[in-house]
Amino acid sequence: MTERNPNPPYKRIATEEAWAPAEMIELYRKEIEEKAINDPGFQSLWGFFSGDSPKAKAHHARIQDLGEIRLKDMDDSGIDIQVLSLTSPGVQIFDPATATSLATRFNDELAEGIARHPDRFVGLAAFSPLDPANAAKELERGVKKLDMRGGILNSHTLGTYMDDEKYWEVFEAAEALDVPIYLHPNTPPAQMIEPFLKRGLDAAVYGFACETGLHALRLMVAGLFDRFPKLQIILGHCGEALPFWLYRINYMHSHISVTGRYPNVGPLKRKAEEYLRENFIYTNSGVGWAPPVMFVRDVIGPDRMMYAMDYPWQFVPEEVAWMDDLPLDDAGKKQFYEDNARRVFKIAE
Repeated sequence: MTERNPNPPYKRIATEEAWAPAEMIELYRKEIEEKAINDPGFQSLWGFFSGDSPKAKAHHARIQDLGEIRLKDMDDSGIDIQVLSLTSPGVQIFDPATATSLATRFNDELAEGIARHPDRFVGLAAFSPLDPANAAKELERGVKKLDMRGGILNSHTLGTYMDDEKYWEVFEAAEALDVPIYLHPNTPPAQMIEPFLKRGLDAAVYGFACETGLHALRLMVAGLFDRFPKLQIILGHCGEALPFWLYRINYMHSHISVTGRYPNVGPLKRKAEEYLRENFIYTNSGVGWAPPVMFVRDVIGPDRMMYAMDYPWQFVPEEVAWMDDLPLDDAGKKQFYEDNARRVFKIAE
């Protein structure tokens, strides 16, 4: 059995680690009871995880904690630093104004938790995507006033995607601030989810990757990175499978974009594969398996692949030992676990 290195020549920084304030969980419970929004995926995911089963209760304890429970889990599994972000779907099920108000409060609460353990935590700022001006302001406040290291976008907002230019102020702000946006999965929206639900494929098993990979491609095809060429978007779960489709995405988009077949799809300034290699950063969150991790490093580049555990949604302490066993020398493992994360999130040594 592979054992974790107890004294590695690197720090382990986990870059997609979830947090939820108690107030948000209570608001989720209220929404589940009242069913005021049409979001079957939210009802499926949080209908279970806000419940009283043993698994849900253990999840409650871990995801809300910013102290003893979380730190013990980190110590027990060999994680030195967590990059914390508001768990999906965050504030994005609420109306835009309410979501902006909640994002401000939750960012303040997260910053307070980080301040109690500044050597163990850094954070990403939440915002209300459909309130573009205030989203940009809250990201700027989070970075400049709260020392957040980027933003968290929990993918679609009740079926609305961010490829419409009217929502791009937050991306403009991220580029100007030189911070990344983590594009985190959400369950597929109402207009997409039905074929997934019957067989339990709506969430992490498959639906997350389909939904978030779709969002990433919509942003790219819309010309987001032509407008903001320095913008960096982070994708977890080994890139939501996009690196494995790299050749076909590149080939097909290059043909489709010049035919005029789709009125909202035109040529871009670069090849599709270039955006996926130059404007996206990847983590292995939820994928504790060497072959796909190594594939992304090889195809995209070793400076664009970071470690993540996906705590507490997929808390597998043994995974750290599996990643310690990657076919890399110590310098390669240090780059994967530590160096890339320090660069991307500006984490001082």
